[in-house]
Amino acid sequence: MGIGDLSLTCLKREKAKGEHGATIFQNAWSIYDTLSEKNYMHHREIYARVGEWLEKRSGEPYSILDLGCGNARFLAPCLQKHPPGMYIGVDLSGAALEEAKGHLAGLLHVALRQEEMVKTLERSSEKFEVIFSGYAMHHLDSPTKEKFLTLCFERLAKGGGMLLVDITRKEGETRDEYIRKYLEFMRRDWTEVPREELEEACAHVQVCDFPETESVLTDMAKRAGFGRLERLAAFGPHQLFGLGKAE
Repeated sequence: MGIGDLSLTCLKREKAKGEHGATIFQNAWSIYDTLSEKNYMHHREIYARVGEWLEKRSGEPYSILDLGCGNARFLAPCLQKHPPGMYIGVDLSGAALEEAKGHLAGLLHVALRQEEMVKTLERSSEKFEVIFSGYAMHHLDSPTKEKFLTLCFERLAKGGGMLLVDITRKEGETRDEYIRKYLEFMRRDWTEVPREELEEACAHVQVCDFPETESVLTDMAKRAGFGRLERLAAFGPHQLFGLGKAE
């Protein structure tokens, strides 16, 4: 249900719902930030694994492209411990990017771009040792997800790696089944979220969340050119994957 980078497709879906849908979009960033702080989507555990992954690159200079960066609240501490030579963050939310400046303070060569992440990849010719995307790709439809992964593969430097934090469906589970169960989980367990905000978040999930199964993601990654898709952490549907590019 990540709202760090609502795709243009998702934005159109929500605005097509009329005034209520537009309100959901406008409020989405602040609601998501509240949810992540409460750790309902296991941000703390997942980003601990991200830090461990980056530690393995310790001593190697690297650049990182963060797609759907939001305010970088959870990635920034990992980067402070293992500083990149260059960080580029991309998000549609101007408010989130303003907050990101504070979280990323102290890092060298930081650039923040207010743009849809697929367009960034299409326009860029830069190569990165690391590409990161947190709770953003599931907003894309299936063909655009595959395009996104293909473009990420093209933007990775030789020997580079991609980290993907996202939600997945169980094998054999339909989207409707997934949405029903996830909404039940939200309404049952997200007890510290005000009712109005919770229902806006639920409405967002119904309109914009299109998670794939792990097997489908694996096939997409292979067609994109990645040698592997490895699950690095899993907390229910909240997952961390590593995607490698051959040396």
